[in-house]
Amino acid sequence: MRKEYDLKKMKLKPNPYINKLKKSVTIRLDNDVIEYFKDLSQKLDIPYQTLVNDFLRKCKENKLLPNTTWKKAI
Repeated sequence: MRKEYDLKKMKLKPNPYINKLKKSVTIRLDNDVIEYFKDLSQKLDIPYQTLVNDFLRKCKENKLLPNTTWKKAI
């Protein structure tokens, strides 16, 4: 292996995978939801974050809407 390389001659291309990178986010989830996915991850031997991401992706692809109702403040 050479001690030094001349990188000036190297042609740089844009990273083709830049749009496929995952983004780290902070999200608040109920403890029972986290435990559900963690238990499932042990059974399937898949990281729980991957399971959550796959589930949310399927929701997006199927254009599922949440069934959330907000309680009005008194």
